[in-house]
Amino acid sequence: MPRPKEPCYVLGVGMTKFIKPRGKVDYTEMGYEAGIKALLDAQVTYDDVEQGIACYCYGDSTSGQRVFYQFGMTQIPIYNVNNNCSTGSTGLAMGRNMISAGAADCVMVVGFEKMMPGSLQSFFNDRESPLGTTYAMMATTRGLSKAPGAAQMFGNAGREYMEKYGATDEDFAEIARINHAHSVHNPYSQFQDVYTLDQILSSTPIHPPLTKLQCCPTSDGAAAAILVSQSFLDARPHLRSHAILIAGQSLATDSPSLFSQSAIDLVGRDMTIRAATTAMHEADPSLTPQDFAVCELHDCFSANELCLLDALGFSAPGKAHELVRAGGITYRGQGRDGKGDGKLVVNPSGGLISKGHPLGATGIAQCAELVWHLRGWANNRAVPKTKWALQHNLGLGGAAVVTVYRRADGKEAVTVDSETVGRVNGLGYNPAVEARGFTAEQAKRVRSRTKTHEWAMTATLPMMKAAQAKV
Repeated sequence: MPRPKEPCYVLGVGMTKFIKPRGKVDYTEMGYEAGIKALLDAQVTYDDVEQGIACYCYGDSTSGQRVFYQFGMTQIPIYNVNNNCSTGSTGLAMGRNMISAGAADCVMVVGFEKMMPGSLQSFFNDRESPLGTTYAMMATTRGLSKAPGAAQMFGNAGREYMEKYGATDEDFAEIARINHAHSVHNPYSQFQDVYTLDQILSSTPIHPPLTKLQCCPTSDGAAAAILVSQSFLDARPHLRSHAILIAGQSLATDSPSLFSQSAIDLVGRDMTIRAATTAMHEADPSLTPQDFAVCELHDCFSANELCLLDALGFSAPGKAHELVRAGGITYRGQGRDGKGDGKLVVNPSGGLISKGHPLGATGIAQCAELVWHLRGWANNRAVPKTKWALQHNLGLGGAAVVTVYRRADGKEAVTVDSETVGRVNGLGYNPAVEARGFTAEQAKRVRSRTKTHEWAMTATLPMMKAAQAKV
């Protein structure tokens, strides 16, 4: 018989502010910042880490080692993961599998991305694209336009939803309006601008029904998480209130319905349904979508969010636009025309549309947001009666990861004031509501105590360049 899975907890999280890709900050610096913050948050050192997982899409092989060596050169295994836009949550799933199987007691997952400005592009033009058959199906059923490929694909899904179920341009724009409004309270968000529905509708057309303000931007940024086993946590009982249980999780890929000639199926509906159903059942066989108070949903485009509200079960099939119109995805009274009961808040972080989307970091940043909510630390955007939290991260090609989180004690989150948070975490501030850096002393506190080298640090690069200039 298969051995019982050991519980896996998120003990620490950290992230950088997401920024426009201007090349000013390198992936080594971003990954290091996120990792140090996660170690500080977990109140462990890198010597406790037994496995390392690096998540990125754009970068050379072993970029993960380049980042991790800055924490220490302890000779642990380091894995480099690339699974398109679901890369970060794929790394989390790998880490959880290691812990659940008894292969490790402490795993560090770091996601980072240094992106090129503009729409996503491939750097391999001399071989078949992994999305070649997907784009061929799109071309066959809906034709091609001059818009970026991803915008066409998700925009077409929105068109199909309109044709089949009666959604309107305003429904998609309302999703974007809500995400932009939420981002004001997230200090890590790339954009923190509030827009009216008319401003979103009248922004630059991309691919109907999508306008520019309904599309996620390219971003630079990083996020990190420390995952630990039950036995690791039991040995540190003072951290139990800090830990958030990964109660259920599933990584699913496409079924043959990908090629059903449905534009909605083409952007991950079936694998999302599979992952959500599996993760919820694992967390609790009686758990339903209506039990969730907060969700971080992969809204690379507003059309994707509308279609996948159905797939996650938050609305009946074909009724997601009615949920949006009723204010059912935002805080009480903050929906269109003051509607909304606040029972479910989708993307309190601002989502990919406003927070940004550095591919390798996105899934881990979603995790950080939900951890802060379940701890009660996200006090400026708290959702009442939060006991369960749902994360959805999707990559075309394809992979969908759905994760169910709850507190270690199984209770509803209680909002904690920032002064108390700063005292409990020893940092003097609340990282959920304030984005700060870290000091050299803090970094020294959590890096390996015995196995570090100055040449592994990003700070050595200017020295190397200066030496090369003298040659």
